Amino acid sequence: MSSVATEPARHAGTYRGLVARRLVILAGLAGLLLLSVAVDVSLGPARYSLADVLRTILAPGGADLQMRVVVWDIRMPMALLAVTVGASLSLAGAQMQTILANPLASPFTLGLSAAASFGAAMAMVLGVTLFPAAIGLMVPVNAFVMAMAASLLIFGLSTLRGVTVETIVLLGIALVFTFNAALALLQYFASEQALSAVVFWTMGSLTKATWGKVAITAAILAVCTPLFARRAWALTAIRLGETRAAAMGVPVKRLRLEALFLVSLLAAVPVSFVGTIGFIGIVGPHVARLLLGEDQRFFLPGAMLSGAVILSATSVLSKALLPGAVLPIGIITALVGVPFFMALILTKGRKAW
Repeated sequence: MSSVATEPARHAGTYRGLVARRLVILAGLAGLLLLSVAVDVSLGPARYSLADVLRTILAPGGADLQMRVVVWDIRMPMALLAVTVGASLSLAGAQMQTILANPLASPFTLGLSAAASFGAAMAMVLGVTLFPAAIGLMVPVNAFVMAMAASLLIFGLSTLRGVTVETIVLLGIALVFTFNAALALLQYFASEQALSAVVFWTMGSLTKATWGKVAITAAILAVCTPLFARRAWALTAIRLGETRAAAMGVPVKRLRLEALFLVSLLAAVPVSFVGTIGFIGIVGPHVARLLLGEDQRFFLPGAMLSGAVILSATSVLSKALLPGAVLPIGIITALVGVPFFMALILTKGRKAW
């Protein structure tokens, strides 16, 4: 009788231990992110010690004017944009993988990044703006409009009767090839100066970061994250399969459509600011899944922190590999992401899924 009575208590203790372990992991990721941001701010043509950087951040009034300008006006926007973009792309990839039940789903592999690249190239090569009111911001606005157009196309087709998850994934792959071919055509006819600008943009870069861009990406993240958090239980249930989730009372189709729209917003805005940055939307979620499991209450913040840490660390590498130069960040994310992507394909994600 006593053993029966203690069984619930034992399970409760196990659950509390599991929750505590996951909270420690999240705290560790947050600490790692803060360290990476501090190191990122300290690196550049003029290198500062971490102590000087922290002093300037915490008490800017007492810092040297030149250092205050470098830290707050130049480096902090880049470092924080890496955080918000990494978190946004990773969260977008995490929810794409959840609603499509595909470990390879991400804004990069489903064509959103390719669409944004084509939109940006239209502005740089042809001087065409898709939103006449934004003449001075043709490149980011064109990139955003094309990324959202690709998202809405996938979103619209997913509402058709008989369209399966596999069809949506195949459609995304078709969009990747279509927009890459269109981009190559523009590059073929581009002038040397325009071609150089297109190539640099498609490599991805944080060098044009501003506080305004940080605020916009942070605002999008602040709006979308609570909406996903409210659906945490339903998103966790959908990982058990559509039939089981529906039996639990989850409106699977409506949930998928809502998530797809939010994911499109999360992916389109950052890509329009920083260019093509691939694999964050694949690597970040899988790191979080391996560390924290499928429970969206922990997986959601874990994916955001993992993506932010990866892109922030990539920003550090982009400055450290060649002293005095800042490498395009998209190159480094590809070098890190491609081996992971290949391993995922070869194993078919069986361990993580």
